[in-house]
Amino acid sequence: MRTCIHFGTCGGCAYQDMPPDAYRAMKRELVATALERAGLADAVVEEAVEIPPFTRRRAVFKAEKRGGETRVGFHAARSHDVVDMRECFVVTPQIFALVGHLREMMGDLLRDGEEIGIDVTQSLSGFDVALVGFRVNDSATRARLAQWASKLKLARLGTAKEIVIDLVAPAMRFGNAEVKLPRGAFLQPTREGEAALQERVVAGVGKAKRVADLFSGCGTFSLVLAQKARVHALERDGAMLEALAAGARMTQGLKPVTTEKRDLFKQPLTPPELKGFDAVVLDPPRSGAQAQAWELTRGKVRRVVYVSCDPVTFARDARILVDGGYTMSPVTPVDQFLWSSHIELVASFQAKGS
Repeated sequence: MRTCIHFGTCGGCAYQDMPPDAYRAMKRELVATALERAGLADAVVEEAVEIPPFTRRRAVFKAEKRGGETRVGFHAARSHDVVDMRECFVVTPQIFALVGHLREMMGDLLRDGEEIGIDVTQSLSGFDVALVGFRVNDSATRARLAQWASKLKLARLGTAKEIVIDLVAPAMRFGNAEVKLPRGAFLQPTREGEAALQERVVAGVGKAKRVADLFSGCGTFSLVLAQKARVHALERDGAMLEALAAGARMTQGLKPVTTEKRDLFKQPLTPPELKGFDAVVLDPPRSGAQAQAWELTRGKVRRVVYVSCDPVTFARDARILVDGGYTMSPVTPVDQFLWSSHIELVASFQAKGS
C-alpha cells in the first residue's frame, strides 16, 4: 500500500512507511515492553489484531481560516499548522467525503485568523458534529448553523457547550440494542476494533451469570454481555448511563441490566459489593484503574476482563492483580490507532483456586 500524500507532513500517521512485519512487531512490542517494565516479562503477548484502513468512525479535525483560505484536516507533525486534508487512509470514506463539505461550511462561518476543532462521529443515523471553540453569540449565527446542518444532512450539530440543532438522534448498535448517543459520548474508534474487543470480553467472562461492567460508557460491553448474563453497569457520566439503560429497556431478549452512577476513581467497588458478581469487566480511561485493581485483589472475583488503551497503566494494574492472586491470560493487542504509537488491548484474569 502506498503512503498517503500527506505522510511526513501530517502529524496523524508516524509509521505508515514501515514494512508490514516491522510495523506489527512494533505494535506488539509496545505491550510487551510495558509488561516487562512492570515485572511481567513472562506474560504472553499475542500478535495484534489488525484493523483495516478506512475504518475510523471518529475523528477530531482542526479548521482554520488564514488570508481567506480555509483548511480542514489534522495538525502537522510537531506544529500547530493545519494540513488541509485531500487524502486520508484512516477515516471512513464517508467521513473523508464530509471533510470537503466542512471546508465549505467553515469558509462561511469562520473569520480570518480563527481556528477551531471539529469533533465528528459517524453514527448509524448520520454525523454528529461538534464545533469546539466556536461561539454562537447571536440568533443569526444559530440560524446559519441550522442551515448548514440541514444542507449537509447532519444528525446533530453543536458546540462543545450546547446542541444547536438535533435533526435526528445519533445512534449506535451494541449487540442487539440500539443506543441514542448523548453529546460527547465515548465510543470505540472503529466498529471492527469494537467487535474484536467484544468477542474477547464475552469469552473472558465465560459462563458468568452476574457481571459488573465498570466504566461502562453507553454499553459497549454491557449490552452484549446482557444477552447471556445479568449486568450491573457503573459509570460516572449520567447521560451515558441513561442512554445505556434506555437501550436495554427497548431491546427484547436481554437479561436484566441495572445501572449505577459512580466515580470509580474516588469510590471503587469494595469486596462486600463485589461478592455477588461472577465476573468484572473494566474499560477505564488512559489513567487506568489502580484503586479498583487493589479492591479486586481483596474481593477475589473469579474472573476479571480488562480492556485498556494504555499499555503502561494496564501493566501497572495487571501487576497488582497478579501479585494479588490472579493468573493472567495471553494479552491481545487490538490496533485501532493505525500507524501511530497507540494500541488497545484486552486480557483476562482468573483468580487462583477458583
